[in-house]
Amino acid sequence: MKRLVALIAALALAAPATAQTKCLTEGDAEAMALVALPDILRETGRVCAAQLPPSSLIRQPEGAMIGRYQAEADRAWPAARGAIVKLSDPMVEILLQSEYARPLIVTTIVPLIVGRIAVQDCGTIDRLVTLLDPLPPRNTAGIVVATLRYLKTQKARGKNVAVPDLPLCTDGR
Repeated sequence: MKRLVALIAALALAAPATAQTKCLTEGDAEAMALVALPDILRETGRVCAAQLPPSSLIRQPEGAMIGRYQAEADRAWPAARGAIVKLSDPMVEILLQSEYARPLIVTTIVPLIVGRIAVQDCGTIDRLVTLLDPLPPRNTAGIVVATLRYLKTQKARGKNVAVPDLPLCTDGR
C-alpha cells in the first residue's frame, strides 16, 4: 500500500521534462483548486482554532459551507484528474483511477499550503472566508486561480512574491 501511495505521488507531482511545456487552462486550474479547497478550509480551521471563535465558518469542518465545497470538489475531481494527467506521464491516468489517489494528492498538497499560515493571520483569513461564503465554490476557485495568475505576473515583473510554480496557460484558455 505504501508503495502504491509513493508511486502515485511521484508520478502525479513530478512531471517529465516533456510535460513542462504543457499548461493548465483556467478550467483545469479551477478544478484542481476545487478539489483541494474543502481540505484547505478544514485544515485552516484546525490551525486557527485557538485564534477564532467556535462560530467561525472554518472552525466548522462539517458545516454547510464546507459541505458545499465538498460537493463541488467531488464534481470537479474528474476534471482535476485530467489536469494532473496533462502535466504528468500518461501512465499516471491508470493510477489516478484508484480510490486512494485523490486523498493522497490532497493530503500531500494541503499541508504545503496551510503550513504557511501564520496564526496572527487567522483573523484575516476568517474575514476572507466569511466574505467568500455567499459565492458559489466555483467562483472562489476562480478567485484563487486569478490571484495566482496575478502573483505570477508580479513575480515575472521582478516583484518578490511567493507563488507556486503552477504552469498556467498564458493565452487565457
